Amino acid sequence: MHSHLFARGVRAVHFVSLFAALAMLQSCATMRQEHASSLQNLGELKTALREYHDSGRYEHDLAAVDARAAAYVHAHAHDAAKPALVLDIDETSLSNFEQLLADDFGYIESGPCDNLPKGPCGTLAYDALARAAVIQPTLDLFNAAKREHVAVFFITGRHEAERDATARNLGNATYAAWDGLIMRPDGAHTASAADYKAAQRATLEAQGFTIIANVGDQPSDLAGGHAQQGFLLPNPYYRIP
Repeated sequence: MHSHLFARGVRAVHFVSLFAALAMLQSCATMRQEHASSLQNLGELKTALREYHDSGRYEHDLAAVDARAAAYVHAHAHDAAKPALVLDIDETSLSNFEQLLADDFGYIESGPCDNLPKGPCGTLAYDALARAAVIQPTLDLFNAAKREHVAVFFITGRHEAERDATARNLGNATYAAWDGLIMRPDGAHTASAADYKAAQRATLEAQGFTIIANVGDQPSDLAGGHAQQGFLLPNPYYRIP
């Protein structure tokens, strides 16, 4: 090949390579732009969360799931010698929406909570107030299970140090005569809430109970088996692994 033809070929290859690189960069920039535009604005999401709660759609959706759970409990209450219902507490049996609003849907574990409805409001301090509101559809499920002579156990990720305040809050919300309040030992941690809760359900089974229904607002409340049927309540506010 003549040298000048070779040089022209090299320049052509370089030009094509440069053009391809520029096209790729443009494509990447366009993809990033499209991805960024597909993300929802955080402030708008928070507004949507408040509207979902205040419109009544949240309670309607809770009631729909709890009603299915109640129907299942009614249908299977007499299938076992010791039937049981397991309930989570936070955003399942009790609503912490007051605290969620005070903290603008953030999570603050420690610190005071003495300026409600304004924040900041520490979770532990809020729990100690025992003022979380009842989730009425779950209370209705609880009472329906008790009428069917089904044992009801609460399994919560709250720690033992909060037992008195938690029991007081459940009582204030008119949950009465439950069969067990199972709480995480102080200082205990697991990689997932599922690891702790599934093990506690297994312990109930070892005691002779048949868990016919397990109700929670987190997938980790239901994961790990040891229940005939799980029922997942809506919770767009936070996720616990």
